[in-house]
Amino acid sequence: MIRRITLLSSLLITSVAIGQSRQIPSSAPDGPVLLVNGTIHPVTAEPLEGGWMAFEDGRITLVGRGDQPSIDHATIIDLGGRHVYPGLVAADSILGLNETEMADVTHDYNEQGSFTPEARVIVAINPASDLIPVTRAAGILTALVVPEGGRLPGQAAVIRLDGWDWEDLAVTPSAALVIEWPSMDRPAFGSRSSDNKSAIKQLDTLNTYLDEAEAYLAAVDANSTLTRDSRAESLRLALAGEQPVLIKASTAGQIATAVAWAKGRGLDPVILGGEEADEVASILIEHDVPVIVRGVHRYPASRSRNPDEPHALPARLRDKGVHFCIAPKDRPAHMRNLPHHAATAVANGLTPDEGLRAITIDAATIIGVGDKLGSLEPGKSATFIVTTGDPLQLRTDVEQAWIDGRPIDLSSRHTQLRDKYRQKYADG
Repeated sequence: MIRRITLLSSLLITSVAIGQSRQIPSSAPDGPVLLVNGTIHPVTAEPLEGGWMAFEDGRITLVGRGDQPSIDHATIIDLGGRHVYPGLVAADSILGLNETEMADVTHDYNEQGSFTPEARVIVAINPASDLIPVTRAAGILTALVVPEGGRLPGQAAVIRLDGWDWEDLAVTPSAALVIEWPSMDRPAFGSRSSDNKSAIKQLDTLNTYLDEAEAYLAAVDANSTLTRDSRAESLRLALAGEQPVLIKASTAGQIATAVAWAKGRGLDPVILGGEEADEVASILIEHDVPVIVRGVHRYPASRSRNPDEPHALPARLRDKGVHFCIAPKDRPAHMRNLPHHAATAVANGLTPDEGLRAITIDAATIIGVGDKLGSLEPGKSATFIVTTGDPLQLRTDVEQAWIDGRPIDLSSRHTQLRDKYRQKYADG
């Protein structure tokens, strides 16, 4: 028994140790910084060849081309013809909540119970996760972290991928209330047919839960002496339409019913998944509901569909006028594939500019941080990458990254292993 306990303890300690990155969070430079001799890609405007960009105190102050400005005490960095892009935005992830599927102790994305709206993923995120440096190395500097499991799994958070603790990581600690939408066929919705009885029952339970929360909030507002209920209080902003509701829905039936339900309750919905969103585009446009397309590297829904249907979904949404962005479907160690998802969408109908927007400014806007991130404009966060070329191209290297004006260490477990075995073969 003692040996078993010792072995189990060793495994737990090892699994946690594996999830501890060796990178030291960055520090801000002293004074302003001026990047020169590069191509600046604001994303919201045309690229600036022979351009420059200045930033100070974590914010972009100037962007232009031609003669560089004179800035007192500025540190000047010559880009040598490199390209500057805003940091990429992953609009769906469980980053920092799951280090490896092989160790349950590292799984923090799924709370016990069907209704846990008070669960805030931000406080569970491991800022020392080894997966954060791996993700940053691909140019992804901002992520929406989304809880899973249950009908109301909790509160999603927007994070920056650098910091000592969760307070440092937090951009928006409670960015959206998450709802797992039940499976539901759109034509049969409301008919209470036998095929939909289970889904209708689940929806009735959800409505009852929210009705009771609304009744509690109305009562406590009228009488401040009532005992506070943390679960109901966590729903206050969403029920008032002041916080987005992130609804996980993929089929046309799920999406149509979710939008109708959310609007009927006065909620502000965002669809996450959206595999058949193009089939109900008119509903999404009518109610101005954006879609986070959860990856394009997947199989079509059935054998009767075209093999390239998932790859061309972003282009179909574009053609129909639906506001969308692209998120990685990969869990959790392969979020670095985000630019490859966008590149596949470009190969199947999007323009290169649209593909880039889908993982920068459009993603930032949909997750509620478009005023701070996603493009290179004066007043916005100096969160950007310096690359050898287009980040949607496989051969492009990300050579520098800055988050809020702080230079980021781009080494990772992957680069350390690469360098180790390069040395082995160099030594013969």
